[in-house]
Amino acid sequence: MTQTTPGSPIETLPQPPELRARAARDPLRPTYHFTAPAGWLNDPNGVAQHDGIYHLFYQHNPESAAHHRIHWGHAVSTDLVRWEERPLALVPGEGADEDGCWSGVLVHHEGTPMLVYSGRRGERELPCLAVGSADMDHWTPLPDPVIDHPPTGTPLSGFRDHCVWREGGRWRQLIGSGRRGLGGCTFLYESEDLRHWTLLGSLAEDTVGEIALDDPEWTGTMWECIDFFSMVPGVDGRTGPPDGTTGQPHVLIFSAWHEGVTLHPLAAVGTYDGRRFRIEHVQRLDLGGRHAYAPQTFVDESGRRVLWAWMQEGRSEHAQREAGWSGAMAAPRRVWLDERLHVCVEPVQELTSLRQSETAPRQDGTTTVLADSVTVDAEIDVTIPVGESVELLLFTTADGREQTRVVVDRVRPGGLRVTMDRSRASLDPTTDRSPHAGEVLTETDRIQVRLLLDASSIELFVEGASLTSRVYPTRADASRHELRLSAGAQLHSAPSWTMRDPWTSTHCQD
Repeated sequence: MTQTTPGSPIETLPQPPELRARAARDPLRPTYHFTAPAGWLNDPNGVAQHDGIYHLFYQHNPESAAHHRIHWGHAVSTDLVRWEERPLALVPGEGADEDGCWSGVLVHHEGTPMLVYSGRRGERELPCLAVGSADMDHWTPLPDPVIDHPPTGTPLSGFRDHCVWREGGRWRQLIGSGRRGLGGCTFLYESEDLRHWTLLGSLAEDTVGEIALDDPEWTGTMWECIDFFSMVPGVDGRTGPPDGTTGQPHVLIFSAWHEGVTLHPLAAVGTYDGRRFRIEHVQRLDLGGRHAYAPQTFVDESGRRVLWAWMQEGRSEHAQREAGWSGAMAAPRRVWLDERLHVCVEPVQELTSLRQSETAPRQDGTTTVLADSVTVDAEIDVTIPVGESVELLLFTTADGREQTRVVVDRVRPGGLRVTMDRSRASLDPTTDRSPHAGEVLTETDRIQVRLLLDASSIELFVEGASLTSRVYPTRADASRHELRLSAGAQLHSAPSWTMRDPWTSTHCQD
């Protein structure tokens, strides 16, 4: 592996060709979702649009499908769906980041691009800074951390991951953390130049009480991957950086973590006065637990807030290493705040440009066949009165031995229940087959369901809510997707499309 000294420009590291070849051969590797060329991928970092170009930096191990000595990968796009690889942005050096360049963000200071990230050395993670070239292809890390120690006085369960913005003519920074034995929190800092920071205190915190790893709303003992922004309610409501003078609602996104266990992403909505964030309610950001982890958002040039998240794997570490790749990005999502101050998401419109070969649903006895493909985008328009339901059988074989079962049922006038049964999703007994479930708030009986299916990933969108998961069918015929209605439910339409491969580079080549 090429080594760099602190302060030297980052160079591209060669990736083992055999690793890329194995990744390209794996039929379970997603096609139209973003994946690294090979090796390991986790958190999205430095997501932004600058001069019309979308940038996606991401946590990456280019040498193995294992979480070890993390680098920053980098890709660019003009449309959020077709990507071009760029040189590695950050490579572990010999100083504060010698054991890994962990999560962070991209900002521009006086016209110069800069990466604020957590450098790992031993068991310590401290905020570091790298200065970029104008094209953002080359980065020079500063030799020392820009904050040399975590806050003192209370033992912390972690201190990493960053959200950085301009407010009141100064830079502000949040760093994710947790008070050991108490619960998650995030610390607020201020700076003139991104190099010298003053601690202002804790922006927000939670006292979690008993450990509850099986509770999908438990906030964890540390808050990772924090993101903070203002948002006006409404589908087209304005959104921007935090601003304590406006009185607008603010959203704090974080990922609940406990002693090395990545749990689930959450969103807290409340008010911000410039120093403290008062939480009014906390909601699940995705109903699939850890499979849409570490979300990070940005505002693009059209004014949309766009969210990226890491689709964690649900197969063994051995299987990931053998496959030559691990981790994919969930489809980019538009974020808004509804009139109830509930955070909502949906796939960005650009994904429809990958559609091809439209298929109308067809009847097969009492079953409606939606599609027969491992890459599908489907839009289901259905009426579900109280007491009725829709059942989806995804990635199912002809004999039903492998299938993932999803049920959307109307449990009460104001809510839908979504459940996913993965107990038969794979004949491989080492895969994660735990269930998912959650409630979707909606007053209407006529609902829209969007399905994004891609080899080993499932994304379900229902009335502003999402459920993201991973499944690993072993049989080649596990490509049929079916829909069944209860007696009182009514299907209006359900067109589906196969999806084209958006990669135009050597990303998927041997």
